[in-house]
Amino acid sequence: MGRISKVSTQLLQLVNEEASHKVSEVEQKYNEIRRPVYLRRNQIIESISEFWLSAFLSHLALGDLLSDEDQEIFKYFVSLDVEDFKDVKSGYSITFTFSPNPYFEDTKLTKAFSFSDEGAVNITGTSIKWKEGKNIANGIEQKKKGKKRPYAGTSFFRWFSETHENDMSEIATDEVADMIKEDLWPNPLKYFNNEADEDDSDEDDDGEHDFDDEENDYDDSDESP
Repeated sequence: MGRISKVSTQLLQLVNEEASHKVSEVEQKYNEIRRPVYLRRNQIIESISEFWLSAFLSHLALGDLLSDEDQEIFKYFVSLDVEDFKDVKSGYSITFTFSPNPYFEDTKLTKAFSFSDEGAVNITGTSIKWKEGKNIANGIEQKKKGKKRPYAGTSFFRWFSETHENDMSEIATDEVADMIKEDLWPNPLKYFNNEADEDDSDEDDDGEHDFDDEENDYDDSDESP
């Protein structure tokens, strides 16, 4: 029995590895198809004033990370790009593009996440070249009433400097990167138009209606002979 179990485990491992490889191939193929669409979308968004500032502020979690000073800088934020590496399992990068502004010299700020087959993760970020007297990333910590910020620093821009190399099991998930990559990036127009709040309200309303219906059904059953 032990030999059968060992053989089964080995076969399943091979099948799972092959399946993972096939999934990666499909994901890579469709990433290549979507890429020109995203680039065209970015070109259109660049013509809309303060698009990304509005989108970030409308996101319940990301908006809470922006200080007043960050919001002023985000007025110069013209393009967001999230790009998987050619081998999608090896990592991805998130790039913010800014028009010339009075805060820093950089036009692009990038944070990249690289994953090795051995389970290590390497996170790198742009070292921002702040203009004299404009470095808000090292400001005093601020707390908002009733809300806990995921990051201790006053400024969102501290996120770019939070880098390290370590075993994936020993680090926490980068929640900001996940929200940008999986939530904001696929459909930023939803947040720009404040449709995300409407969706949440609709779900809450549906839940209330369902509960009311259940109560009515219960009342009707009590009245039946």
